[in-house]
Amino acid sequence: MDQPRHDPGSRNPMDHPPEQESGADGSPKFGRLLAVLICAVLLIVVITFASEAYFS
Repeated sequence: MDQPRHDPGSRNPMDHPPEQESGADGSPKFGRLLAVLICAVLLIVVITFASEAYFS
């Protein structure tokens, strides 16, 4: 039941999990996000024009 002792000069004194490297598998895909955003805006524009034509 001894607690592990840390070297005072260690780089992780509070037992934080190691940081992920940049470009890891969980990184966001900004190109895909941009494409989805553009498709959403185009869908809103199409719905707006269709409803305007239908209700006029």
